[in-house]
Amino acid sequence: MSRRRHSDENDGGQAHKRRRTSEPIEIEDRLESLICRVGEKSTSSLESNLEGLAGVLEADLPNYKSKILRILCAVARLLPEKLTVYTTLVGLLNARNYNFGGEFVEAMIRQLKETLKNNLYSEAVYLVRFLSDLVNCHVIAAPSMVAMFENFVSVTQEEDVPQVRSDWFVYVVLSCLPWVGKELYEKKDVEMDRLLSQIEGYLKRRVKTHVPMLQVWTADKPHPQEERVYLPYLECWEESTITRKHLKNPFGLENCRRKNVCVFAHFSAVLL
Repeated sequence: MSRRRHSDENDGGQAHKRRRTSEPIEIEDRLESLICRVGEKSTSSLESNLEGLAGVLEADLPNYKSKILRILCAVARLLPEKLTVYTTLVGLLNARNYNFGGEFVEAMIRQLKETLKNNLYSEAVYLVRFLSDLVNCHVIAAPSMVAMFENFVSVTQEEDVPQVRSDWFVYVVLSCLPWVGKELYEKKDVEMDRLLSQIEGYLKRRVKTHVPMLQVWTADKPHPQEERVYLPYLECWEESTITRKHLKNPFGLENCRRKNVCVFAHFSAVLL
């Protein structure tokens, strides 16, 4: 009896140890599932789901901050179709925990650098677009985003560089304007006019001898075929198809403090 009881006690101890070890993993898996599934079809409204998820994540920040940061950075890169859902979520977390907003932006900048080093250019576009929409959610200050765009466009002034390099940075800036152009122009109209003038000058002087070879059609009807770098320039800034979750009144994000992210000012110098 004593031998069996001793064995049972040992087994119980091992089971308790396994349970204690697995608990953090289970919580991390639960957090990942909650974040990845927000915005999907639900009986509750998206607004209430986002508020509830923000409350859950805020409570888990003391123990699982690094995991939450990794998940949010991953969905920003891999789930661009839910961009405004996740930027609103980050805005809600920033409203509840101001320091977390700054840490998230820094984590996004690090991921953007790694993405570009690994030549994942489409994912890099999604990350910059995500950062730009954080201006709307009162996480990043408009001057910081304008400074980042100015550094990107300054690449067009470099000498002896492939045109495709300048094209990419111009395209990134233009592709963000449907999300944040109106907000930036309201806050920094002089700087935005200068920025757009520089982009217009670049688009006029860039070499286009390759265009006829790549065109699928040459007729002007139903419309002329344009290169990708031109398309955002021709489109309206305020795209009606973008679902802007942060505009919902219950969120009250307009009262949040924004980050003046000085790292943007030197961003292109580090990358390029």
